[in-house]
Formats: sequence, C-alpha cells, structure tokens
Amino acid sequence: MCQGYKFGGVAAGLKKNGQKDLALIFSEVSASVAGVFTRNRVQAAPVLLDRQRIKTGMVQAVIVNSGNANCCTGVQGVQDALYMARMAASGLGIAEEQVLVASTGVIGEPLPIAKIEAAMPDLIRALRTDGATHFARAIMTTDTVPKIVTRQGQVDGIPFMITGIAKGAGMIRPDMATMLSFAVSDIAASSVALQPMLKAASDRSFNRITIDGDTSTNDTALLLANGLSGAVISSPAHCAIFQSVLDDVLMTLAKQLVKDGEGATKLVEIAVKGALTDKDAYQIADTVANSNLLKTALFGEDANWGRILAAAGRAGVPLQPDKVDICFDKVLMVKDGMGCGQAAEREATRVLKKPQFEITIDLKLGAGAASVFTCDFSIDYVKINADYRS
Repeated sequence: MCQGYKFGGVAAGLKKNGQKDLALIFSEVSASVAGVFTRNRVQAAPVLLDRQRIKTGMVQAVIVNSGNANCCTGVQGVQDALYMARMAASGLGIAEEQVLVASTGVIGEPLPIAKIEAAMPDLIRALRTDGATHFARAIMTTDTVPKIVTRQGQVDGIPFMITGIAKGAGMIRPDMATMLSFAVSDIAASSVALQPMLKAASDRSFNRITIDGDTSTNDTALLLANGLSGAVISSPAHCAIFQSVLDDVLMTLAKQLVKDGEGATKLVEIAVKGALTDKDAYQIADTVANSNLLKTALFGEDANWGRILAAAGRAGVPLQPDKVDICFDKVLMVKDGMGCGQAAEREATRVLKKPQFEITIDLKLGAGAASVFTCDFSIDYVKINADYRS
C-alpha cells in the first residue's frame, strides 16, 4: 500500500443493517490534493465544503459517511459537514481546514450527527496502514463488494504507489467522477499538477460508465499525494508516467463499479468506431449504453440489434444506416444496416450469455472512436430501488 496513509471504518449506526458506515483516510503528513465533483445543480453539503477547501491545495484527512447523503438539508447540513470535519481534526490533532468530507446515501434526511460524534473515538482508533478494506466497506451503500485497486510506477528509478477506492452501484451516470472515489499516492506533486491529471483520468474512466443513467448529487473524486516515497513529479515525462498509472487505477475501478451495478449480471463495453469525430462516437456510445430497451435485452440475453441501431440513430450525430455494422464480440450481427441471419443471431446469443463482452458499432464514416461501459437492467434493480429508503 502507499506509504504514510492509514484507513479506518466503523459502524456508527447510520445504516439500518448495522454495517460499517463511517470511514476515514489519514495521511501522516499534509498531502497535495485535487478533486472533481458532480455537475448536478443539486449538490450535497460535503461537495460544497470540499469545493472550497481544496482551493488551498493541501489536506491531511478525508472523513466519509454512508447511509445519508447530507443533501437538500439546508444550513444545518452545511453545519453538520463542518462539524464532521472539526471532530475528525480534533481527534487527529490537525487543523480542521485540512479535513475533507464526503457523504453518500439517502437524500433529504438530516444527518445523524450525534451518532457520528459518538463513533469518532472508535474511528480514530481504527486507523491502520492495512485498513483500506475496512474503509471501502464503510463507504458502501448498495454495493455488494468493496472496490480497491493498487498499482505501482517508477519515476527516475524510484517506485511510487497509487491506491484507489471507490463506491457506487446505482445512481451512476457520472458527470465528472463517480459516486465516491478516493485515490492516494506517495509521490510528491503539486495540486496544480494533480488537478488536470485527475480530470483527464476521470474523463477516460468514470465519465465513460453508466449503470442507470442518473447523476448523483454527491459525486466526488479526490486524489491525494503526500510525497513519502521519495518519487517526485518534476517534468512532463514524469506527469506522463503518473498519468498512465492513474488511468489504470481509475479505469479498473470504473469497470468494477459497473460490474457491481445494482442487480447487474453483465459488464458490456459499447465501442463505436468509424464516426466522423471522437465526440460523435462518444455521443452514440453513450446513447446506446443508456438505452433501457437495450439494457433489458442484455438481461434477457436477446440479440435484439434493432434496439442498438435505433438508439444510435437518435444520438443526434451523423449516421448512414445503410453503412452500419454491428458485432457482438467477434460475431457480425449487422452488415451495412441489415441483419446477418439466424445463424449469426444464434452465435450472438451465445455471446450474450457471457458475464462480460463487447458490442462494436462501426459507422464507416471516419476515424472517430469512443467506448462507454454499461450493464444490464435486471428485475433486482427494480426491487433494490423500489424500497431503497425502507
């Protein structure tokens, strides 16, 4: 794991099931920080607080709760977010401005701040260098598994690490990041250098996934770098090395999020090529990936390619139907806008039974290409969200 970081997670009683719901990341020294946040116009109190605090470029801790979003909670919600940070700072012996806050869960309910206050001493005591799994479990809501990825890189022969932790299984069509994501590194870098790299990595990963087409009010992705490995980003070449490792961490997390989507049984890449521009390709991939008709067909293992072509046609970008090819993995289902027959459909149905596969749409108009990762819609998705607050 990354040098100089401790993680913890405890049960504060915020979740009705009694599972862990309060988490903390602590860096032994102040760390440079970058962040990207939801562009939803409805924004939770922790998002508003963090947007202000990361302007200093330095933090030392992040406290997170699950089970309650602290969103649409007015002035009291802002005060509660501030108090969370203040309590964590007091327990850690650091300045409260060095603490960021994140929340996830039900929108519109007051945060049970007294429960958080009561659990804070246990949370501080729970901090461990090997506590990432406890942290990851404490930030989960409808996730079924924790999501943690660690990768190593080298700058001038000196190794550095990046560990990423994320949560999110529903309300996922990120418009900057994902529900919650925290990446920590022991490399030395300024916040000015980290910010564009986090934005680029998020755009290539978290902004290329969808579970249900909804953007959360609490989306937060943070990147911390404390410099304790001795590796330093001091040139464009170093930035490129770090960017590659960060891209890998966030893309792996993004795929894990979709794979663990609420009720999901399949992870599917919608890959568009042959568009006039990359932007056009993304627009089609995103439209297809968010098609409820396609997502239900994926669950039913029905090779209904007409739904794919119809979704592509309403994406609002240039497309010539009589040029389009569609493949399920390597199986050509549609050639020049027409189906390839029953034999191809049988082969495609076998592909649909796999837990992970690719649907490729070739427009044959240009060099533009893009991918979006999606999942199927199952009966369980409806059940999970029908009684989420109950």
